[in-house]
Amino acid sequence: MATGVVIGALAFTLIALLIPVQKFGGKNAAAVTAPAAGDDGAGILSTAFGPLTPQDRDFVRKVRLAGLWELPAGRQAQQRAKRPVVRTAGEHLVEGHTELDRRVQEVAQALGMELPNQPSEQQQGWLDQLDKAQGPQYEQLFIQLLRRAHGKVFTLVAQIRAQTRNSMVRALATDANATVLDHITVLEASGLVDFDGLADAPSGTPSAPAPASSPVSRPTK
Repeated sequence: MATGVVIGALAFTLIALLIPVQKFGGKNAAAVTAPAAGDDGAGILSTAFGPLTPQDRDFVRKVRLAGLWELPAGRQAQQRAKRPVVRTAGEHLVEGHTELDRRVQEVAQALGMELPNQPSEQQQGWLDQLDKAQGPQYEQLFIQLLRRAHGKVFTLVAQIRAQTRNSMVRALATDANATVLDHITVLEASGLVDFDGLADAPSGTPSAPAPASSPVSRPTK
């Protein structure tokens, strides 16, 4: 009888120890297999132009998304901006992204990819900010939002250009690199970029316009 009790107690203890280990292992397995940010879960695909990775596809979609909000932002600046330098920046945005959008659609068709047709929620929020801004604040906000966004994508373009093994994606990255650099140059030429405001901002979030001490920081009522 005593032997049976001891064996039963040992078996119960063993089961109690195994249960948390299995749960812990299950959590770890989920964490390991969960797709990374930007990973569509389709893995590496074979194409006539070389391997197409999740990062490649994410880049192609982001090029398309950039045009979906920067094209209307550029057109708006051409119409609303008072300073010639800001209107010029808007013109470069329109010209650059019109051509880049044509190229990204060619690439997507060749690679059998679907592209987004609407800006992301975050990008739409930036367009809404521009719609509401007035006067000098509008020009400051336009320059700062677009300069911040281009600075972020510039890093991504360089990474994809250096690492991709797909010739179509590489060619698109080369075109995007030239376009983004041109846009950064004309945005900075406006003299309205708050470079301190570009530093240490959360990833993917353009910094706010000029600080409170600036005469263009307060909305015009």
